[in-house]
Amino acid sequence: MAVNLFTLHSDVTQSAFRRESLIAGKLCSDYEFTGAKTVKILSPVTVPMNAYKRTGTNRYGSPTEMQDIVQELTLTQDRSFALTIDKGNDADQGYAKNAGKMLMLQIAERAVPEFDKYVFDKLAHQAGFIIGNATAMSKSNICDRISEAGAMLDDMEVPAYDRMLFVSTQGYKMLKHSDEFMAVQELGKEALAKGIVGSYDNMQVIKVPVTRWPANVNFMIIHKNAATAPVKLSETKLHKDPPGISGHLLEGREYYDCFVFGPRAWGVYAEIDTGDGNATQCAMPAIASTGALTCDTTGVEIWYTTDGSDPRYSTSALRGSHAGNIPGNTVKAYAKKEGMFNSAVNTVVLG
Repeated sequence: MAVNLFTLHSDVTQSAFRRESLIAGKLCSDYEFTGAKTVKILSPVTVPMNAYKRTGTNRYGSPTEMQDIVQELTLTQDRSFALTIDKGNDADQGYAKNAGKMLMLQIAERAVPEFDKYVFDKLAHQAGFIIGNATAMSKSNICDRISEAGAMLDDMEVPAYDRMLFVSTQGYKMLKHSDEFMAVQELGKEALAKGIVGSYDNMQVIKVPVTRWPANVNFMIIHKNAATAPVKLSETKLHKDPPGISGHLLEGREYYDCFVFGPRAWGVYAEIDTGDGNATQCAMPAIASTGALTCDTTGVEIWYTTDGSDPRYSTSALRGSHAGNIPGNTVKAYAKKEGMFNSAVNTVVLG
């Protein structure tokens, strides 16, 4: 007989995910699924201010219908596990392997680290700011670089509250020995479990083990409402004495993914190490007055939009080497290539 542990242990499972993960629960949860694996995010686009006219019609300016930037987000990570608890082995070990304990162990040791690694990697590669730096990070420059990142977020009017600073264990070693770092004296067990190790520039500092940290990333600043990492634990089942097994069969399956919201992408900042032998970033594509798109990095895909939306996140983005030649069109383009970080976005208004 199958016992649905998702019903029996759903709250415990979600709690374990949040407790063990360094990123789950820290990002935006303001979304609704339109299907089992798909969610749409609508972000209204505001209009420029006008000079009020005291005579004539349309004194407030010509009315413009408010548009939306639409992101259709589909979960791609469909992961599962299956393990058995032999009745004889369980008896020999004093019946220590009950289903609930094994479920929590599987989540803590396998599901959560894999989830975190995937989410941090997606955040780094989808960040609004991907800034390469060939100078090695050290305790003497790490705070200046974090402060420069904060200033760039300030200039894009990303709210100062709800920003989080994520660093690798090596980055934290440099940060905690810098003069500017303000250590938190009393963290408490809950904070320690979530990886919070202090604060800097009004941001929580969260230390991430190298096994969960993306390669060649120095640090990341993430605003809570700039990204989401939805998790759907589809099913967790315990089968008692299934055919061919004397004991229990524990199976689990989960959907998850990570998405950066296009209109809020500037709230995700990743500094990458572009020194010798480290990360490489695609060159920003050039946009000719004719609409031709070229890039100095070979083998890239160039994606572009002509409606003013960011091609990295827009459903209207097109892939190609020519955006057309319509005067007045705003062309935005970026380059991407497997194994490399995305380029910055180039913007040109065609003449």
